[in-house]
Amino acid sequence: MPLTVTQLENGLLVEGVQDFSLSQILDCGQCFTFSKLDSADPLTETWHGTAGGRYLKIAQRQDGALLFYNTSPALFEQFWKSYFDLDTDYAHIKSILSQDSVLAKATQYAPGIRILRQNAWEALCCFIISQNNNIKRIRGIVERLCQSFGEELEHGFFSFPAPAVLAGCCVEDLAPLRCGFRAKYLIDAAQKIHSGEIDLQAIAVMPLAQARSELMKIYGIGPKVADCALLYGFYRLECCPMDVWMKRVFAILYPNGLPDCAKDYIGIAQQYLFHYARTCPQAFEPKQEVLKPTPQEVLKPTPQEVLA
Repeated sequence: MPLTVTQLENGLLVEGVQDFSLSQILDCGQCFTFSKLDSADPLTETWHGTAGGRYLKIAQRQDGALLFYNTSPALFEQFWKSYFDLDTDYAHIKSILSQDSVLAKATQYAPGIRILRQNAWEALCCFIISQNNNIKRIRGIVERLCQSFGEELEHGFFSFPAPAVLAGCCVEDLAPLRCGFRAKYLIDAAQKIHSGEIDLQAIAVMPLAQARSELMKIYGIGPKVADCALLYGFYRLECCPMDVWMKRVFAILYPNGLPDCAKDYIGIAQQYLFHYARTCPQAFEPKQEVLKPTPQEVLKPTPQEVLA
Protein backbone atom coordinates (compact mmCIF):
# COMPACT_ATOMS: atom_id res chain seq x y z
CA MET A 1 0.00 0.00 0.00
CA PRO A 2 1.61 3.30 -1.06
CA LEU A 3 2.13 6.07 1.46
CA THR A 4 0.06 9.23 1.14
CA VAL A 5 1.47 12.44 2.59
CA THR A 6 -0.85 15.34 3.40
CA GLN A 7 0.41 18.76 4.46
CA LEU A 8 -1.26 19.99 7.65
CA GLU A 9 -0.96 23.34 9.39
CA ASN A 10 1.46 21.93 11.98
CA GLY A 11 3.16 19.16 10.03
CA LEU A 12 2.37 16.11 7.93
CA LEU A 13 -0.16 13.32 7.99
CA VAL A 14 1.34 10.10 6.60
CA GLU A 15 -1.19 7.37 5.86
CA GLY A 16 -0.80 3.88 4.45
CA VAL A 17 1.94 2.95 6.93
CA GLN A 18 2.01 -0.79 7.62
CA ASP A 19 3.96 -2.94 10.08
CA PHE A 20 4.88 0.08 12.17
CA SER A 21 4.57 0.78 15.91
CA LEU A 22 6.23 3.83 17.44
CA SER A 23 6.47 2.25 20.88
CA GLN A 24 7.90 -1.01 19.56
CA ILE A 25 10.46 0.80 17.39
CA LEU A 26 11.58 3.48 19.85
CA ASP A 27 11.50 1.37 23.01
CA CYS A 28 13.09 -1.88 21.85
CA GLY A 29 16.69 -1.07 22.76
CA GLN A 30 17.95 0.30 19.45
CA CYS A 31 17.50 4.05 20.04
CA PHE A 32 18.05 6.28 23.08
CA THR A 33 17.26 9.80 21.86
CA PHE A 34 13.44 9.67 21.90
CA SER A 35 11.02 9.69 24.83
CA LYS A 36 7.28 9.18 25.08
CA LEU A 37 4.98 12.10 25.85
CA ASP A 38 1.75 11.95 27.82
CA SER A 39 -1.08 12.27 25.33
CA ALA A 40 -4.43 13.89 25.98
CA ASP A 41 -5.87 11.65 23.28
CA PRO A 42 -6.04 8.01 24.46
CA LEU A 43 -6.17 6.88 20.82
CA THR A 44 -2.84 8.50 19.96
CA GLU A 45 0.68 7.90 21.25
CA THR A 46 3.24 10.65 20.91
CA TRP A 47 7.04 10.67 21.10
CA HIS A 48 9.65 13.36 20.64
CA GLY A 49 13.41 13.43 20.32
CA THR A 50 16.28 14.01 17.95
CA ALA A 51 18.14 12.32 15.12
CA GLY A 52 20.79 13.63 12.77
CA GLY A 53 20.72 17.10 14.34
CA ARG A 54 16.95 17.42 13.89
CA TYR A 55 14.15 17.60 16.44
CA LEU A 56 10.97 15.63 15.78
CA LYS A 57 7.62 15.29 17.47
CA ILE A 58 5.76 12.32 16.04
CA ALA A 59 2.45 10.69 16.89
CA GLN A 60 0.69 7.52 15.77
CA ARG A 61 -3.08 7.26 15.66
CA GLN A 62 -4.97 4.09 16.44
CA ASP A 63 -5.56 3.56 12.70
CA GLY A 64 -1.77 3.48 12.20
CA ALA A 65 -1.43 6.87 10.51
CA LEU A 66 1.57 8.97 11.53
CA LEU A 67 1.61 12.67 12.37
CA PHE A 68 5.00 14.29 11.78
CA TYR A 69 4.89 17.63 13.55
CA ASN A 70 7.25 20.48 12.63
CA THR A 71 8.12 18.65 9.38
CA SER A 72 7.91 19.70 5.74
CA PRO A 73 7.24 17.30 2.85
CA ALA A 74 10.82 17.85 1.66
CA LEU A 75 12.33 17.03 5.07
CA PHE A 76 10.13 13.93 5.33
CA GLU A 77 11.33 12.70 1.93
CA GLN A 78 14.97 13.64 2.50
CA PHE A 79 15.39 12.36 6.04
CA TRP A 80 12.55 10.94 8.16
CA LYS A 81 11.22 8.51 5.55
CA SER A 82 14.61 6.82 5.40
CA TYR A 83 15.25 7.14 9.15
CA PHE A 84 12.12 5.13 9.93
CA ASP A 85 12.89 2.70 7.08
CA LEU A 86 9.50 3.31 5.49
CA ASP A 87 10.58 2.09 2.05
CA THR A 88 11.31 -1.44 3.30
CA ASP A 89 8.61 -4.12 2.95
CA TYR A 90 8.50 -5.59 6.44
CA ALA A 91 5.42 -7.67 5.66
CA HIS A 92 7.53 -9.55 3.11
CA ILE A 93 10.42 -9.93 5.56
CA LYS A 94 8.12 -11.23 8.29
CA SER A 95 6.55 -13.72 5.91
CA ILE A 96 10.02 -15.14 5.24
CA LEU A 97 11.09 -15.18 8.89
CA SER A 98 7.78 -16.78 9.90
CA GLN A 99 8.78 -19.99 8.15
CA ASP A 100 10.44 -20.69 11.51
CA SER A 101 8.03 -21.25 14.41
CA VAL A 102 9.96 -19.25 17.01
CA LEU A 103 10.51 -16.30 14.69
CA ALA A 104 6.84 -16.47 13.76
CA LYS A 105 5.94 -15.97 17.43
CA ALA A 106 8.50 -13.18 17.81
CA THR A 107 7.22 -11.26 14.79
CA GLN A 108 3.60 -11.73 15.87
CA TYR A 109 4.48 -10.50 19.37
CA ALA A 110 5.90 -7.18 18.11
CA PRO A 111 4.87 -6.85 14.45
CA GLY A 112 5.59 -3.11 14.36
CA ILE A 113 9.36 -3.26 14.90
CA ARG A 114 11.60 -1.71 12.24
CA ILE A 115 15.35 -1.11 12.21
CA LEU A 116 16.02 2.62 12.30
CA ARG A 117 18.61 4.04 9.94
CA GLN A 118 20.49 6.04 12.55
CA ASN A 119 23.52 8.28 12.16
CA ALA A 120 26.68 6.18 12.50
CA TRP A 121 28.45 8.51 14.94
CA GLU A 122 25.37 8.89 17.13
CA ALA A 123 24.72 5.15 17.25
CA LEU A 124 28.37 4.44 18.02
CA CYS A 125 28.33 6.84 20.98
CA CYS A 126 25.03 5.46 22.29
CA PHE A 127 26.27 1.88 22.28
CA ILE A 128 29.58 2.84 23.87
CA ILE A 129 27.43 4.33 26.64
CA SER A 130 25.29 1.17 26.72
CA GLN A 131 28.08 -0.98 28.15
CA ASN A 132 27.15 -2.44 31.55
CA ASN A 133 24.13 -0.17 31.60
CA ASN A 134 20.33 -0.19 31.42
CA ILE A 135 18.05 1.61 28.99
CA LYS A 136 16.77 4.29 31.36
CA ARG A 137 20.28 5.26 32.45
CA ILE A 138 21.60 5.20 28.87
CA ARG A 139 18.92 7.72 27.88
CA GLY A 140 19.89 9.96 30.78
CA ILE A 141 23.59 9.93 29.89
CA VAL A 142 22.86 10.58 26.21
CA GLU A 143 20.59 13.49 27.16
CA ARG A 144 23.29 15.03 29.38
CA LEU A 145 25.90 14.49 26.65
CA CYS A 146 23.82 16.45 24.16
CA GLN A 147 22.91 19.19 26.65
CA SER A 148 26.54 19.64 27.66
CA PHE A 149 28.23 19.54 24.26
CA GLY A 150 25.59 19.75 21.54
CA GLU A 151 23.91 22.71 19.87
CA GLU A 152 20.46 23.84 20.99
CA LEU A 153 17.64 22.81 18.67
CA GLU A 154 14.12 23.40 19.99
CA HIS A 155 11.80 22.38 22.81
CA GLY A 156 14.75 21.96 25.17
CA PHE A 157 16.56 19.45 22.94
CA PHE A 158 20.16 19.58 21.79
CA SER A 159 21.96 17.99 18.87
CA PHE A 160 24.51 15.24 19.25
CA PRO A 161 28.01 16.71 19.72
CA ALA A 162 30.30 16.29 16.73
CA PRO A 163 33.48 14.20 17.04
CA ALA A 164 35.55 17.40 16.84
CA VAL A 165 33.88 18.71 20.00
CA LEU A 166 34.51 15.61 22.12
CA ALA A 167 37.99 15.09 20.66
CA GLY A 168 39.20 18.14 22.54
CA CYS A 169 37.79 16.99 25.87
CA CYS A 170 39.43 15.19 28.77
CA VAL A 171 37.77 12.70 31.11
CA GLU A 172 37.15 15.42 33.70
CA ASP A 173 35.17 17.43 31.13
CA LEU A 174 32.72 14.53 30.82
CA ALA A 175 32.27 14.11 34.59
CA PRO A 176 28.85 15.85 34.59
CA LEU A 177 27.53 13.11 32.31
CA ARG A 178 28.03 10.53 35.09
CA CYS A 179 29.05 7.95 32.51
CA GLY A 180 31.98 6.56 34.49
CA PHE A 181 34.59 4.49 32.64
CA ARG A 182 32.77 5.10 29.35
CA ALA A 183 34.06 8.70 29.21
CA LYS A 184 37.51 7.65 28.04
CA TYR A 185 35.94 5.39 25.41
CA LEU A 186 33.86 8.29 24.02
CA ILE A 187 36.88 10.57 23.88
CA ASP A 188 39.03 7.96 22.16
CA ALA A 189 36.29 7.35 19.58
CA ALA A 190 35.97 11.07 18.92
CA GLN A 191 39.72 11.54 18.56
CA LYS A 192 40.17 8.62 16.18
CA ILE A 193 37.25 9.70 14.00
CA HIS A 194 38.12 13.41 14.04
CA SER A 195 41.73 12.67 13.08
CA GLY A 196 40.66 10.43 10.20
CA GLU A 197 42.28 7.34 11.71
CA ILE A 198 38.83 5.77 11.56
CA ASP A 199 36.66 6.64 8.56
CA LEU A 200 32.97 5.98 9.22
CA GLN A 201 32.05 6.39 5.54
CA ALA A 202 34.61 3.76 4.57
CA ILE A 203 33.36 1.40 7.29
CA ALA A 204 29.89 1.54 5.76
CA VAL A 205 31.06 -0.39 2.69
CA MET A 206 33.80 -2.59 4.16
CA PRO A 207 33.38 -6.36 4.45
CA LEU A 208 31.77 -7.08 7.80
CA ALA A 209 34.83 -8.58 9.52
CA GLN A 210 36.98 -5.64 8.44
CA ALA A 211 34.34 -3.09 9.49
CA ARG A 212 34.08 -4.73 12.92
CA SER A 213 37.87 -4.73 13.31
CA GLU A 214 38.06 -1.04 12.42
CA LEU A 215 35.53 -0.11 15.10
CA MET A 216 37.33 -2.31 17.62
CA LYS A 217 40.41 -0.10 17.24
CA ILE A 218 38.55 2.30 19.52
CA TYR A 219 39.48 1.86 23.15
CA GLY A 220 36.81 -0.08 25.01
CA ILE A 221 34.87 -1.36 22.00
CA GLY A 222 34.45 -5.11 21.71
CA PRO A 223 32.56 -7.25 19.19
CA LYS A 224 29.13 -6.67 20.73
CA VAL A 225 29.31 -2.88 20.74
CA ALA A 226 30.87 -2.91 17.27
CA ASP A 227 28.01 -5.04 15.95
CA CYS A 228 25.41 -2.78 17.59
CA ALA A 229 27.00 0.23 15.91
CA LEU A 230 27.10 -1.58 12.57
CA LEU A 231 23.49 -2.75 12.73
CA TYR A 232 21.89 0.41 14.07
CA GLY A 233 24.29 3.04 12.72
CA PHE A 234 25.23 1.54 9.35
CA TYR A 235 22.15 -0.64 8.67
CA ARG A 236 24.34 -3.71 8.34
CA LEU A 237 21.61 -6.34 8.49
CA GLU A 238 24.15 -9.19 8.52
CA CYS A 239 25.02 -8.29 12.15
CA CYS A 240 23.66 -10.07 15.20
CA PRO A 241 24.77 -8.28 18.38
CA MET A 242 25.11 -10.78 21.23
CA ASP A 243 24.05 -9.48 24.64
CA VAL A 244 22.87 -11.58 27.58
CA TRP A 245 19.36 -11.91 26.12
CA MET A 246 20.56 -13.08 22.72
CA LYS A 247 22.98 -15.51 24.35
CA ARG A 248 19.98 -17.07 26.08
CA VAL A 249 18.00 -17.09 22.84
CA PHE A 250 20.76 -19.07 21.14
CA ALA A 251 21.46 -21.33 24.11
CA ILE A 252 17.80 -22.29 24.55
CA LEU A 253 15.94 -21.69 21.28
CA TYR A 254 18.65 -21.89 18.60
CA PRO A 255 21.52 -24.08 19.82
CA ASN A 256 22.36 -24.87 16.17
CA GLY A 257 22.17 -21.26 14.99
CA LEU A 258 19.52 -19.22 13.22
CA PRO A 259 17.39 -21.00 10.61
CA ASP A 260 18.09 -20.58 6.91
CA CYS A 261 15.06 -18.32 6.47
CA ALA A 262 16.85 -15.62 8.51
CA LYS A 263 20.10 -15.59 6.53
CA ASP A 264 19.28 -12.43 4.54
CA TYR A 265 17.74 -10.58 7.50
CA ILE A 266 19.88 -11.54 10.48
CA GLY A 267 19.81 -8.10 12.09
CA ILE A 268 16.04 -7.76 11.75
CA ALA A 269 15.50 -11.29 13.09
CA GLN A 270 17.80 -10.44 16.00
CA GLN A 271 15.71 -7.38 16.89
CA TYR A 272 12.46 -9.33 16.90
CA LEU A 273 14.06 -12.06 19.03
CA PHE A 274 15.77 -9.61 21.41
CA HIS A 275 12.54 -7.74 22.13
CA TYR A 276 10.56 -10.99 22.40
CA ALA A 277 13.03 -12.57 24.83
CA ARG A 278 13.37 -9.41 26.93
CA THR A 279 9.69 -8.57 27.33
CA CYS A 280 7.54 -11.68 26.71
CA PRO A 281 7.26 -13.97 29.77
CA GLN A 282 6.42 -16.95 27.54
CA ALA A 283 9.36 -16.49 25.16
CA PHE A 284 11.32 -19.48 26.43
CA GLU A 285 8.40 -21.79 27.05
CA PRO A 286 8.09 -24.73 26.80
CA LYS A 287 11.84 -25.16 26.35
CA GLN A 288 12.81 -24.39 29.93
CA GLU A 289 12.38 -21.71 32.55
CA VAL A 290 15.17 -19.13 32.73
CA LEU A 291 15.93 -16.43 35.24
CA LYS A 292 15.15 -12.91 34.12
CA PRO A 293 18.30 -10.76 33.93
CA THR A 294 18.56 -7.70 36.12
CA PRO A 295 18.15 -4.32 34.37
CA GLN A 296 21.91 -3.90 34.53
CA GLU A 297 22.38 -7.05 32.48
CA VAL A 298 20.08 -6.12 29.63
CA LEU A 299 22.62 -4.36 27.42
CA LYS A 300 25.77 -5.75 29.01
CA PRO A 301 28.42 -6.45 26.35
CA THR A 302 29.32 -10.08 25.75
CA PRO A 303 31.84 -11.86 23.53
CA GLN A 304 30.79 -12.32 19.93
CA GLU A 305 29.46 -15.76 19.13
CA VAL A 306 29.74 -17.25 15.67
CA LEU A 307 26.36 -18.42 14.38
CA ALA A 308 26.21 -21.88 12.98
